Amino acid sequence: MPRTARGARGASEFTALAQMVRERGLLRRRYGYYWTKLIGLPLLLAASLLLFVWIGDTWWQLFTAAFLAMLFTQIAFLGHDSAHRQIFVSGKWNDWASLVLGDLLVGMSYGWWQQKHTRHHANPNKLGADPDIELPVIVVAPEKRAPRGAVVTWLRAHQGMFFFPILLLEGVSLHASGVARVAKRGRLDRRWVEIGFLAVRLLGFPLLVFLVLSPGVAFVFLAVQLGLFGFYMGVSFAPNHKGMPIVPRDATIDFLRRQAMMSRNIRGNRVLDTAMGGLNYQIEHHLFPSMPRPHLRKAAPMIAEYCRAHGVPYVQTGLFASYAIIVRYINRVGLGERDVLSCPLIEQRSQIAPSA
Repeated sequence: MPRTARGARGASEFTALAQMVRERGLLRRRYGYYWTKLIGLPLLLAASLLLFVWIGDTWWQLFTAAFLAMLFTQIAFLGHDSAHRQIFVSGKWNDWASLVLGDLLVGMSYGWWQQKHTRHHANPNKLGADPDIELPVIVVAPEKRAPRGAVVTWLRAHQGMFFFPILLLEGVSLHASGVARVAKRGRLDRRWVEIGFLAVRLLGFPLLVFLVLSPGVAFVFLAVQLGLFGFYMGVSFAPNHKGMPIVPRDATIDFLRRQAMMSRNIRGNRVLDTAMGGLNYQIEHHLFPSMPRPHLRKAAPMIAEYCRAHGVPYVQTGLFASYAIIVRYINRVGLGERDVLSCPLIEQRSQIAPSA
């Protein structure tokens, strides 16, 4: 079939799916759900900080650090929803919600995240286009030249075992990337708002910690909080695309297949939905980024059935199975295997069996 004909067919298939989604009301706003979170999570954060001050200088505060790591991650998930226009109709309202949630409460630059994440959504797992496969330490996409030296070769061949420990540094990386973005020249909407919010969060929070805790306890507290925050963020985002087909630079794939075939859903219950912030419905999220989080679970069976009916692979697996896939895949890339560059259609159908 000519490329133009395939593209037209793919576009019409997605148009029909989008019509089904709209008719079932899966794109309508869920104000009650989101206002509960928008009010509840900041109040919970304020209560946690008051409790932190009340408890005082003790090693028991490490449990507080762990709880804050989880809470900051949940707030980041809410900021992710807002940035994708899931909460409000008004783009301005969504922007300001993202600025408050991301910059002021979590310490992540909304402008940095928006630029990076928009590129990822446009071309997931595509070489030269998706920044999420251009990691500084772990190689998740094939390299043109194999690493030299016995030590480097061994490390690359076993890099899967280092992937999860390295996630403990992800929190520091997220904060540093945000600061670098707001300090960098170039267009950035509301730059001074971001600078002010980030300064309050990234200077004020450690200052509070050192005022309440003795220096030794304070350093360990911040290390635990940052480490667990980064780890939680990493293990929530990693299953979505790592180990899925890599798209060559010159490949052209229609929107439905580009988004569905490069994404992986994680099977689970409502507890997992909450723990992962809805990111376990990655296929639905990539197809309809503005779909409110509560609708993703409802949309998944319909979209899975539609994909199967139109010959579009729809991959779903368990959480720990996804982590095993990631480790195996990263080790394959480290060994220099080239089959990860196979055509995504062939790669998906030959190596990844569709879920039942």
